[in-house]
Amino acid sequence: MNTISGLDDGTRLTVRAQPRASRNAITLEPDGRVRVAITEPPVDDAANAAVCRFLAKQIGVPARDVALIQGERSRDKVLHIQGVSPQQVRERLGGQ
Repeated sequence: MNTISGLDDGTRLTVRAQPRASRNAITLEPDGRVRVAITEPPVDDAANAAVCRFLAKQIGVPARDVALIQGERSRDKVLHIQGVSPQQVRERLGGQ
């Protein structure tokens, strides 16, 4: 599964969100999937906003550069991260 791919102006990242987790964390699965655990509940878009903010912090970009483009009501989400390459995203999330 290709969870990180390049776009003209940044990177497309597919993640599996886990709201109401005990702590915020990112896990890179052996099959390449990215899982994001967030303490926020999936109410009034709070978990989606928390996923974007947490990933922005981990990747080192402003929160405004991370946007949800698909999966607003799903655990599987597609995000656009502006201004960074797929390789930079992999490195900053702890992958190779």
